[in-house]
Amino acid sequence: MPSIISWLRQIYSLDTLDTRFTTSATTPATDTRPPPAKDARANAIAQNAPASLWRTPEFFVYYLFFISLVPLMFKTVIDASKDDHPIYPTYSNLLSPGWIPGRQVDNSDAQYASFRDNIPYLALLLIAHPVARRIYQSFMSRKDVAPKSSKPSVVAAGDAHLEQRMRFDFGFGLVFITALHGASALKVIAILFLNYKIAKNLPRNYVPAATYTFNICILFANELLGGYPLERIALFFAPGSGTPGEKGSMLVHWAQSLDSLGGIMPRWEVLFKVTVLRLISFNMDYHWSADHLATSPIEKKQLDPAALSDRDRVKIPAEPAAYNMRNYIAYVLYSPLYLAGPILTFNDYVSQQRYTAPSLTRTRTILYGVRFLLTLLCMELILHYIYAVAISKASPDWSLFTSGQLSMLAYFNLHIIWLKLLIPWRFFRFWALLDGIDPPENMVRCMSNNYSALAFWRGWHRSYNRWIVRYVYVPLGGAGRRPAAGKPGPAPSGFWVKFQQIRNFMLVFTFVALWHDINLRLLMWGWLVTLFVLPEVLGGMFFPAHRWRSRPTAYRVLSGIGSVANVLMMMIANLVGFALGLDGLKDLLASLTGSYAGVAYMISCCVVLFVGVQVMFEIREEELRMGINLKC
Repeated sequence: MPSIISWLRQIYSLDTLDTRFTTSATTPATDTRPPPAKDARANAIAQNAPASLWRTPEFFVYYLFFISLVPLMFKTVIDASKDDHPIYPTYSNLLSPGWIPGRQVDNSDAQYASFRDNIPYLALLLIAHPVARRIYQSFMSRKDVAPKSSKPSVVAAGDAHLEQRMRFDFGFGLVFITALHGASALKVIAILFLNYKIAKNLPRNYVPAATYTFNICILFANELLGGYPLERIALFFAPGSGTPGEKGSMLVHWAQSLDSLGGIMPRWEVLFKVTVLRLISFNMDYHWSADHLATSPIEKKQLDPAALSDRDRVKIPAEPAAYNMRNYIAYVLYSPLYLAGPILTFNDYVSQQRYTAPSLTRTRTILYGVRFLLTLLCMELILHYIYAVAISKASPDWSLFTSGQLSMLAYFNLHIIWLKLLIPWRFFRFWALLDGIDPPENMVRCMSNNYSALAFWRGWHRSYNRWIVRYVYVPLGGAGRRPAAGKPGPAPSGFWVKFQQIRNFMLVFTFVALWHDINLRLLMWGWLVTLFVLPEVLGGMFFPAHRWRSRPTAYRVLSGIGSVANVLMMMIANLVGFALGLDGLKDLLASLTGSYAGVAYMISCCVVLFVGVQVMFEIREEELRMGINLKC
């Protein structure tokens, strides 16, 4: 039994999830042991952490809450999903036959269904792609004769490794998108070519503005024009040629024939949003690389190129020759990450192609794969017993549910949204790990282990958050700029700096909402997120932690009350953006608060959330005692 518990702890450790969580971003990648004995920074974090509260009487009361209420939460929502519930006939048509005897499965979410239904084919690809690479590398190693070089052996070996991997990724990527998108692969290549020309041919000062303008326009054009059907283009150039015998009918017929060759995924524009991020990454990394033409940062800092830290892999530009068309195509079309990410910057991709990241070990990759399979099993059990998605899609009469059922349906709906994003991201990251690339982990914590809106968005879709910070938030001014030391002029007030931070936050979430989908509901979600972050920012200003050092328990209780409000606001924002919309949320809240019993239930929910938040606080403190400070 202890060995099983130890094994589960290892599977669910942060180090298994991503070594970026347990190692400082500036620590060279030669040491991947647990952090407490690693560096002075980790030791300092651990020494400043407060004493543990896990065995205090207060927390034993909290354990009673968890033991009694968590099973009740599941029972409540499972009861609402039974076939004898009055609302069942309104959504039963959305259910499908399940593999668990006697149970239907809620496969009504189109986004997750497209992944779930193709798991067998994706699993074959997961195996075939790394095997094909190894066969190719074995063949090329025998064929290629290493040229004489004056470079150090480590650098020469890195260059050879880069060349082999880039050639394979370039060829496999072209075959991959042709199979995925058929004739539409030419449209993808055309967009890639135009973006490349912006980076290479425009005057340097115009590249950033042109890059962002072009790619944002591509997002809108893809959405509004539906992926540019060739038939529509042919009709534009040959109007009135829709019937046989008319002038231009052959052109239209030819266009229709090409449109019918759509490959496995004809709607290529749906997932092109992730590709847009890579297009911007290449252009901006190439643009910023011009600042380092005189000297190599690796030589200047005397760094080991085979053991760069995570931050150095992202910030240090590749050598100028690496920014070529072949490497660009290989990066953008890198098969394991092409469909959904996680998002890897061009600099990081080239660095890992040259030198395999030391964090990639067989043991860690196997444990990560087991963790993915357990998460997939968890999702399958939920979809077979909890029909929250189908119920919300049926727009039912919410008054037929009890207050407990309403709140649990909303809560588990959010959990399913979290899982439906987590599972594909982890699958594609696992594929990349098997292939020798270590992209950032997209999800840090369980959805129910978040109390801070700011920290939640740092940990949700983390690779996208890192991309946003590097390519949008920092160029906008980040958290507010103060004048550099020695520069004339009065320093801006703390209020002005906070105003800049909130303004930039709103601009970022407007971009994020438009990037996800061009519709009013997600735009409202982006603005709601910004609005709901405001109380947390103001609370930090009016109740700074340093003023409460002598009263840590009082500050923990005060923070817990504020965090309960944060959790409720985050749930509201995400229900609006990804599940119910504003009208659906109004109906849900009206049903929850339309009676004294409903109000009493909401108050009891706040008490339970307070208990959960206190446990979340202690989880963070436990990480600090281990020398880990994730800030999310």
